[in-house]
Amino acid sequence: MNIIDREKPHGVIVQLGGQTPLNLAHQLAKAGAPIIGTSVESVELAENRDKFAKILRKLKINQPDNGSAVSKEDAFKIAKIIGYPVLVRPSYVLGGRAMKLVYNDKSLRKFIKEAQEASEYKPILIDRFLEDAVEVDVDAISDGKNTVIGGIMEHIEEAGVHSGDSACVLPPHTLDDKIIDIIRRHTFVLAKELKVIGLINIQFAIKGDDVFVLEVNPRASRTVPFISKATGVPLAKIAAQVMTGRKLADIGFTQEKEINYCCVKESVLPFSRFSGVDILLGPEMKSTGEVMGIDDTFAQAFYKAQLAAGQKLPLKGKVFISVKNTDKRNIVFIAKKLFDMNFEIIATKGTCKALFSNNINAKKVGKISEGDNQILDLIKKGQLNLIINTPSGHRGQSDMKPIRNLAMMHGITCITTIQGAQAAVNGIESIIKKDLQVKPIQQYIG
Repeated sequence: MNIIDREKPHGVIVQLGGQTPLNLAHQLAKAGAPIIGTSVESVELAENRDKFAKILRKLKINQPDNGSAVSKEDAFKIAKIIGYPVLVRPSYVLGGRAMKLVYNDKSLRKFIKEAQEASEYKPILIDRFLEDAVEVDVDAISDGKNTVIGGIMEHIEEAGVHSGDSACVLPPHTLDDKIIDIIRRHTFVLAKELKVIGLINIQFAIKGDDVFVLEVNPRASRTVPFISKATGVPLAKIAAQVMTGRKLADIGFTQEKEINYCCVKESVLPFSRFSGVDILLGPEMKSTGEVMGIDDTFAQAFYKAQLAAGQKLPLKGKVFISVKNTDKRNIVFIAKKLFDMNFEIIATKGTCKALFSNNINAKKVGKISEGDNQILDLIKKGQLNLIINTPSGHRGQSDMKPIRNLAMMHGITCITTIQGAQAAVNGIESIIKKDLQVKPIQQYIG
């Protein structure tokens, strides 16, 4: 407020600084700061769990079962009603801090204290976790009357991985037109209902044919620079003009820009610099930056994004595969591609059995917990080129943690989601068939 008192600005923008300005918006407005764009009241509607749930019910928009708790007793009651697994997260925090996916009362009890401390004893938010769902991010701009979508981004990793850590693709590459139309309609309706003036970010989850709204952020998302780079549309600049009172029609931004190429945003993760830190991705954000790959096809764009993020995808060599039971059906198709590209496959007992039954040759190895250190030896000798590991539950995570940690120390790419593995193998296959092509971004966006 000292700066505002001295500078006497005509307006203060709180949409372009992430969550922190939104947390301060109410106090700033109360102190007399001339906040422009989306009102503080609308911000409160989106941020307050109970008020937002009422809006979604009014609009007949799906939301995962949820509740908010201010005590341990409330948290256990809500979790029991919703059913495990649940996402537990503090309210009004940055980067998914202290957000956890919990499977039982014991885990919930462990994380409640951390969540309460992170949010300064504000309510703890508890959501039903949508397993095997596809997450989608939408960034849009509204002038209070008209709303235009900047971009619809499909996450490559399944829902449950923080949006700041998940790779995503623009435009969506697996969603059908019906689902995308529903997403667009929900975006327009929510922007209007919340009286948004400026930027809005909405996170959706797609499970089967059902579309769920996870959360709405009446501000710029971290994906705004990515969309602007990918499409050539300066979203932040347009949003700032809208917040000062200009209409989208006056600016000339009246419809979503369609692109006929593919852009992949990949996160840069700092694991190689922190020995012993597990590389598993989850609801708490860990990335320290982002890169983009662009090409005519998803496979080549994804491969480029991995290169930019420092993840080298091998074109030959040995691949170690160990996946949870629910991924065994999907890993067969991925392993078949690797086998056809002359990769040597090594797998744990259960995964190996699934591969053998589908006529895919693989060398069987034991688990570390069973006293077999063969995989660790291969990593140390530099004889392993890629690891695909999707662990299940606490025991599965602890069994594979030494392998993942050692792989990072030796610069071996380790993929921990089945969706990431599918994208990686498609990228490898595309490069084997056709080497990378590079051209200026201006030739894409026109």
